[in-house]
Amino acid sequence: MRNDLAPGPARLEEVIVETPTIKTFVLRPAEPLPFRAGQFVQLYLPGVGEAPFTPSSSPSEPERLEVTVLAAGRVTAALHELEPGAVIGVRGPFGRGYPLAKLAGHEVVVVGGGVGLAPLRSLLYTLFERPGLARRVSIKYGAREPHELCFQRQYASWAAQEAVDFTPTIDRPAAGWPGRVGLVTTLLDGLDVDVSEAYAVCCGPEIMLRFVARKLVDVGFRPERVYLSMNRNMTCGMGICGRCNVGSLYLCKDGPDLSYAEVRDIPYALG
Repeated sequence: MRNDLAPGPARLEEVIVETPTIKTFVLRPAEPLPFRAGQFVQLYLPGVGEAPFTPSSSPSEPERLEVTVLAAGRVTAALHELEPGAVIGVRGPFGRGYPLAKLAGHEVVVVGGGVGLAPLRSLLYTLFERPGLARRVSIKYGAREPHELCFQRQYASWAAQEAVDFTPTIDRPAAGWPGRVGLVTTLLDGLDVDVSEAYAVCCGPEIMLRFVARKLVDVGFRPERVYLSMNRNMTCGMGICGRCNVGSLYLCKDGPDLSYAEVRDIPYALG
């Protein structure tokens, strides 16, 4: 019987280069690892350490796990050195995941920044695989430069989904870029959704989450309908170590996806 708290072996089947600093690791756990969109797992590298990541693959395929990783520290740098055939440890899943029951029947605005699109991709798969769950899905995504945009190979297929629109933007002008230029918050003006009844789900750097959440409220979203993926300092997964607390909340148990209403009045909750 699988123990969520103990690392189980997973074989690395494929490494997909997404950007110069981001790779997707396709893992085959020894036992299927069921998870809900928005939940996270801990990846363990013997002799290196452990770090939390939210799967970027579809929850409908528990036997195949994709994790998209930005090289930014010791564990992530070591992951980026791995080649197919390597075996690493995986434990989890942890957290509540995205509030799918609340999203049902509503328009959903998905806002991502940089590698923050990775956890959101799991949600997108869920929404695409369950037509009618969301009345409409509007994807707004930003990165600093064109070569830093994740999952570019999938944009056309996402936009081709029924009742889905996708708009990317880059922070600064770049030669040959035909799309929008500006921070992702600029995509939130004039949204073609009923903002008083829609939900928003956001993931990206904390500074981005702060300004995106404020912008969404400014354009008419209710704070309790704005969900933020706060993947920060999650270590034990059980609410014991205390590293991930935000006020009285523990991201590993109560999150990592929390509504803006839950965190906006907590000092330093968003950096």
